[in-house]
Amino acid sequence: KLLELDKGHHFLPPSVEAIEKRCLELFARDYKYSVIHNPSGEVCGHYPRQIVFLEYESTEVDRESTVQITKLQDLVNRSKLARCRGRFVCPVILYNGKHICRSSTLAGWGELYGRTGYNYIFSGGSDDTWTESEEVPEDDSAVRNGDSQLFDKVRGHDIKLLRYLSVRYICDLMVENKKVKFGLNVTSSEKADKAQRYADFTLISVPYPGCEFFKDYKDRDYTAEGLVFNWNQDYVDAPLTIPACFTQNLNIDWTQYQSWDLVEQTQNYLKLLLHIINSDDESGLLVHCISGWDRTPLFVSLLRLSLWADGAVHSSLEPAEILYLTIFYFEHIESSDDTEPYNMVKENFSALKKKWEEV
Repeated sequence: KLLELDKGHHFLPPSVEAIEKRCLELFARDYKYSVIHNPSGEVCGHYPRQIVFLEYESTEVDRESTVQITKLQDLVNRSKLARCRGRFVCPVILYNGKHICRSSTLAGWGELYGRTGYNYIFSGGSDDTWTESEEVPEDDSAVRNGDSQLFDKVRGHDIKLLRYLSVRYICDLMVENKKVKFGLNVTSSEKADKAQRYADFTLISVPYPGCEFFKDYKDRDYTAEGLVFNWNQDYVDAPLTIPACFTQNLNIDWTQYQSWDLVEQTQNYLKLLLHIINSDDESGLLVHCISGWDRTPLFVSLLRLSLWADGAVHSSLEPAEILYLTIFYFEHIESSDDTEPYNMVKENFSALKKKWEEV
């Protein structure tokens, strides 16, 4: 019934308010949290009206918060221009004190200049995004043009947000290094950043087909078995790139990834993500695709459901409640139309390797 209701995908405002209230109640069962208010999309037009930031588990009464909301909101406001559609790095799962985050990819120069100009005009000629208390470190180039300086500024803010959230690993699901439309680079990515601003992070390229391929999945009556992506298309230029430390213990032949059907590919990528978040006791993970609204919520949802099944997150929620929270807060309110997580949940995908039934 939840999935059938979600397919309607359109709510009147009172229904949205009721859903938001219910989602906040479900968050409060297990977590102390803060909220950044976003009623008209002022912070981001593609995120919920109340953006929840989990601080610590409710049972940890003496625990210090993992975030300070005033500092976090300042970093968010400064960094949001760095990413496509303003979908900034947003922590959405708190697992053993580590943040699992989602976002879109890095914005290209066209969107960046467009948004900075728009913000300048409609802020009355001022934009506090550029007000900075400390300088972004300069790189080694003696001479840099205006484009480079602008990218230094906005991506510097993005990097500060990532570091504040203790994110070390960035998992990029794009099948291209940069998204190209009509011969123009409309988005970029960390792996394509020429100045290597993200060199201090562990970049993991796990190309996964996007919404265009999901149409093929739908046309097959949502049957993913035997559905293999065509990796020989001209725009596909992002190779699978995974550090050896994450591939050694998974018993997966990664050289065969282009022959996997959608089920096997999804399963293996999920195993990889679970391995990453359990290999480091202190560092968080960012997952993103291009716009952050098809592949990103797919894998974030699978991670959430798997960790919930282990009792590692949202431990007090019943199956219907975790589905409600996943679908309506993380999917519906954020404009995702992806039902794949609920068709691919398997007993193999447990961070603690426990067997559990399909929700």
